[in-house]
Amino acid sequence: MSKDLFTDKEIKILSNNKYVKSVSMNGITFTDEFRLVFITEHEKGKIPSRIFQECGFDISIVGLKRIKAASHRWRTKYKNSGIDGIRDTRKGNSGRSRTKELTLEEKSLK
Repeated sequence: MSKDLFTDKEIKILSNNKYVKSVSMNGITFTDEFRLVFITEHEKGKIPSRIFQECGFDISIVGLKRIKAASHRWRTKYKNSGIDGIRDTRKGNSGRSRTKELTLEEKSLK
């Protein structure tokens, strides 16, 4: 996580970008669509900061360290797991995973 915090003004600017799912003082969550655009454009030879700029991000707000970290993370996940690797999987997880199997009765109550 970055030590550079966003101001209220920067949060407002970032949240108006269609490729931002959410933004807080501490960080940004990008949409799956942006991650896919990023990977596609990067494979065409574009550099990360240029891709962010072309998608409407102000580099001075996002920061080069954040761009570099996101780029490295997404490219590594894409290389290892393909398109599924860059998707935000947090939305599908609702908490701690079960350690025991449910009975048929418990399953039917769901």
